[in-house]
Amino acid sequence: MKILLINHYAGSIYHGMEFRPYYLSREWVKMGHEVTIVAASYSHLRQKNIEMSASTKEEYIDGIHYVWLKTSEYHGNGIGRIKNMLSFLRQLYRHLPAITKDFVPDAVIASSTYPLDSYPADWIAKKHGAKFVFELHDLWPMSPMVLGHMSKWHPFIMIMQRGEDYWCKNADLVVSLLPDAYKHLVTRGMSINKYVVIPNGVEPYEWDNKVSDLPEQHKSVIGELKRQGKFLVGYLGGHAISNGLDFLLEVALKLNNIPNIRFVLVGGGSDKEQLVAKSKKMQLANVTFLPPVRKDAVPKILDCFDVLTFGYKESQLGQYGTSENKFFDYMMAGKPIVKSSSNSNDFITDCGCGYSLPANDATGVSEKILEMSKIDKQALATMGSNGRAFVLQNYTYPVLAQKFIDALGGPSK
Repeated sequence: MKILLINHYAGSIYHGMEFRPYYLSREWVKMGHEVTIVAASYSHLRQKNIEMSASTKEEYIDGIHYVWLKTSEYHGNGIGRIKNMLSFLRQLYRHLPAITKDFVPDAVIASSTYPLDSYPADWIAKKHGAKFVFELHDLWPMSPMVLGHMSKWHPFIMIMQRGEDYWCKNADLVVSLLPDAYKHLVTRGMSINKYVVIPNGVEPYEWDNKVSDLPEQHKSVIGELKRQGKFLVGYLGGHAISNGLDFLLEVALKLNNIPNIRFVLVGGGSDKEQLVAKSKKMQLANVTFLPPVRKDAVPKILDCFDVLTFGYKESQLGQYGTSENKFFDYMMAGKPIVKSSSNSNDFITDCGCGYSLPANDATGVSEKILEMSKIDKQALATMGSNGRAFVLQNYTYPVLAQKFIDALGGPSK
C-alpha cells in the first residue's frame, strides 16, 4: 500500500514533535508499505526545523520519504501562525501533483491539527482514486473557542468550522485520537461507521535500548533532592496554562508546609516564565522548575520521580477524551500516577496504575499525594508496573500501526 500522510507539524526523533507521524510511518515501512510524509519546514513544536534553499526539500528518514514545504516562521499563536498555515496550504496545492506523479497513493491522510488540509488531501485523493482519511488530533474549531475564548462568529473560527464540516461529510475514514469525539462529529455530518479510535502510544525499543543520560543540571538538582530524602512528584511536558500547571501550583500550595514533598516540573513552553513568577508570588518552597530534556532522556528523568502527576481545569473538551503523549510515557515509566481531569477516558482506573480524581480537585490531589508519600514503596511499585504492563499490551506503535492498516483495509503484517 502507498500512503501519503499530510501533517503540517510532522517531525521525527531527529527533529522533535510531532512524533506520531514518524512512529506510525516507520512501522508501516517495516510492514512493506511505502510512505510519503508532507510537512512544513517550520513548526513551533520542533526542536530542529528544516533549512530550505528551495520551495521543497526531499529526504529519506528511516525508510520514510519526507517532503518538506517551505513555510514562513512565526512565534506564538497570532497572525504569524495563521500566515504559516496559509503558506503551507498554498504549497500543498502547488506541489501535491508533482509529489504524486510517480507516487500514486492508495490512501491520503490529512493529519494536521487544524482541518484545512482536508481540502487538498481530498482533492489529491479523488484525482488518484485513493481513500481520503482524516486523522483527528484535537477538535477544531472547538478547541480555540474553548481555550482561546474565541467567538463562533470570528472569521478564523468560521473558516475552521467549514473545514471541519467538509471532512466530516467527505472523509472515507476518520481516525481519532480522542475516544469520544464522535459525540460532536456526528452533529457536524460524520457517519459513525467511518469512525475508529487509534490513540497515541509508545515505542518500547527506545525505552529499553536508546536511553541517554540526563543533563548535568538535572542530575545535580534531583540528586540533591534525593539526598535530602524528598518524595518527588514529577511533571514532564509543556509549560502552558492550558496544560494545567497553574492547577499543580494550587496543589503544591496545599502541601507547602510538608517538608519532605517536592514538586519537580520539567519542560519548557510559552507560559513557563509566567508560571515561575506565579510560584514565587505564591511563596512555594516545594516547587522546582527544570528545563526540558531530549526525548531519549525521558525514561531517565521519569525514573527519578516517586509519583507522576498532571491535572486540568474543568472544560467541555474533557467529555471527548484525551490521548496525550506524556500520559503514555508516564505509564511506560512504571510509576504511579495521580491525575485530576474531566476527561471521559480513564486508563488509570482501567489498569490500577494510580488515582484519578475530578477536575479542579486540588484538595483531593494534595491529600492523595500526601497519602502516597507515606505508603509502602512496594505498593507504589505495583501500581507503576500495572501501568507499564497495560501500555505494553495495548498502546505500542507496532500495535497501533497495524490497527491503522486494518482500518484502511490493507494487508496485515
